[in-house]
Order: sequence, then structure tokens, then C-alpha cells
Amino acid sequence: MILAHYAHRLPADYDIGIIRQRAKRIAGAWDAVPDLHFKAFLLRQKGQQGALANSYSSLYLWRREEALRDFLTTGRFRVVTDSFGRPAIDVRIPVDARRGPAREAKIAVIEDAPISPDADITDVLIEAEGRNRALAQRPEIFAAVTAVDTVNWKILQAVLADKPTAALPGGISYEVLHLARPNFDELP
Repeated sequence: MILAHYAHRLPADYDIGIIRQRAKRIAGAWDAVPDLHFKAFLLRQKGQQGALANSYSSLYLWRREEALRDFLTTGRFRVVTDSFGRPAIDVRIPVDARRGPAREAKIAVIEDAPISPDADITDVLIEAEGRNRALAQRPEIFAAVTAVDTVNWKILQAVLADKPTAALPGGISYEVLHLARPNFDELP
């Protein structure tokens, strides 16, 4: 598996309705993408959920690394670059990904934490996996993923929830505009 996330900062006066319409227009094309567990179309709107600025982003959980490569090399990514330019893509190695008991995802929360240079990596990753398993059992959680950045040595924790959640109090909250989930049911 591989986790990928990127964001596009939008001008303060940007018409958010355009983003909502865009998500509706293109989201269905993702509902049957092979090798994709899920893609979340995410929105942060200034003045809501603590957002100081508007941004539009995508969070992908791919079944295989080659699927992300194919997305980038077959022209599918062009819809992003033609509209917003070339974003920096944060790519992580998932430590654990699983479904939760909630029936839908309306909110996404992403938390990023540095790994201390003195920490034992094995212990950190085992702890992150255990935390993710516990988060996935919360009633409001639709999905929980934890992943490691081995360049900057950080742990990313992401949850998709059916309502605002206190599961990640230091995280950044997003509205889920659409969740494509062609192979979501394969997750434990």
C-alpha cells in the first residue's frame, strides 16, 4: 500500500462553490479505479473547522505503489495540474489501515507528528499501529490510516469520520466532499 496527499491553497475570495461542483463532476470517475482503496476529496473553508485559509486537497490510499505511478504517468494526473498546477505530493508508507464502524465519511482529520531522533523506530511504528487499531474502533470512525514518512521521520495519522471527532485533537480537519472507495472493503 501507499498513501498520498496533496493540497492546493486557494485565494481568500475564491468561490468555494466551484470546488464543490468540481468534486461532484469528477468524483464518479474514481468510484471504480483499480488498485485504489479510497480517494477522499477534501475541502478546508476559511472560518470553518479552524481553517484560516481555503484549500482543496486529495487523500489517496492505493493498494500498490505501481498504481500511484500509473496515475502520474498515464495522463490522469493532468486534470490536477491543468487546473491547479503541480502540487508537492506527500507520499507515505502505511503502517496500518482499517475500516471503522461508521457508515459514511463526512469529516477527515489529519495529524502529523515528528519522530524523535532518539526514538526506537520499531517501538514508534508498533505504537502507531496500536493507536490506529484503537482509533478504528471508535463509533464515529469510518476509516483510520497511519503511515510513516521515512525522509523526514514523521508519523501521519488520518481518520475519516461521520461527524466531528476529538480522536485527533491536534489534527487538521477537512470536509469530505466525496469519498471514492472502489476497494475499501478489502481493508480489515
